[in-house]
Amino acid sequence: MTKQPMQYQKFDVMVLGAGIVGVSTALHLHRLGLDVALVDRSQAGGEASFGNAGIIQCDGFAPYGIPTEPKQLLSILLKQSSVASYDLGTVIRLLPWLRRYHLASSGNSVEHYAKTIAPLRALALKDHLDLARSTIADRFYRKGGWLHVYRSDVSFRKSEVERYYARVFGVDYKEMASSAIAKLEPGLKLPDLKAIHWMESGSVSNPGAVVDAFWRGFVQEGGTYLRGDARKLEQQRGGWVLECERSSIYAPHVVIALGAWSMDVLKRMGESYPLAVKRGYHMHFQPQAGASLSRPVVDVDNGFALTPTDKGIRLTTGVELADRDAPPNLNVIRLTKRRAEELFPLGEALQDEPWLGSRPCLPDSLPVIGASPKNRGIWLNFGHAHDGFTLGPVTGRLLAEKIAGKTSEVDLTGFSPERFRS
Repeated sequence: MTKQPMQYQKFDVMVLGAGIVGVSTALHLHRLGLDVALVDRSQAGGEASFGNAGIIQCDGFAPYGIPTEPKQLLSILLKQSSVASYDLGTVIRLLPWLRRYHLASSGNSVEHYAKTIAPLRALALKDHLDLARSTIADRFYRKGGWLHVYRSDVSFRKSEVERYYARVFGVDYKEMASSAIAKLEPGLKLPDLKAIHWMESGSVSNPGAVVDAFWRGFVQEGGTYLRGDARKLEQQRGGWVLECERSSIYAPHVVIALGAWSMDVLKRMGESYPLAVKRGYHMHFQPQAGASLSRPVVDVDNGFALTPTDKGIRLTTGVELADRDAPPNLNVIRLTKRRAEELFPLGEALQDEPWLGSRPCLPDSLPVIGASPKNRGIWLNFGHAHDGFTLGPVTGRLLAEKIAGKTSEVDLTGFSPERFRS
């Protein structure tokens, strides 16, 4: 019997990864008139897009640096810090990456980061709201900015770099003493705090629901969603083929928007990017009677955020350097909760176990956006680090326009994959 050739469902573009970056990219591609298949192994927005603090930052002009204060370093070393925790083997493996990261997040490199990221920050909230209004997700969005609180004069002075670039790029903020903080957020317990109120930033009450609404909008507008394992991607017939659960699909263009899993696919294609993972946790708590928050609050000295959500107060942790697929370290959330209770009266936990996710990070803290320099038809949109939720809609739009041959309003040179080509 003659074997019949396999039949493929054909698309213009397949987007691999249904976090906020991938969903936004797929939605914009579809609205530009392209036939798009969005593929993920599970539900949309199930990874880092689900578990973040729900901020759309108009600030953020300085990359997250490596702690250098001796007291803070000792606390991290002794595993008593909520800013950072670690697995020793992972840290040893990442030492060359950490050196590159440190160099790129300090000194004159901060100016390069600020100038590169500023055009995306300027568009981030608008692009979020444009998608939100068209997908009925705008009910999750709120004004009021977010509050960075500082327990020490030292940490407050360090934030001057951020404030300097905010002034350069015209982003408004307000410095606040303890009396003003108490009026804005009376639920905070600690006296003698200092704070920066980033008034132009936005936030949402349910990040996962936002991504789900974007995804539903994509499907309702005629986009195709399929379950599949991106690692099965193969080059065939001058394009790319992927066997999904219900059919095999073909497209001449593929977007890799797999976040912390991007290299699982790209390594098989002979591509190399210095992608590392920063893990993070969250849990939801009922506030104690009479306590409330009106906006997200970040404790800069201790690396955590408290965000009012539809499911209670979400406590998100600092950074854990551990293998992406290692079991959760429950001590991270326990230690962070103790620090958080000093600042805000948390009550009963509203979930049995903490959520764990992985932030995809490159050493210069900037995402990769653009065409692969090695594989024709492959497009890259990953490595957003702490900014995936903030930048997903705008980077999705900009890459979609690039694929469709449109002129971009932002120079994407600083995000080019070529910067890592040796």
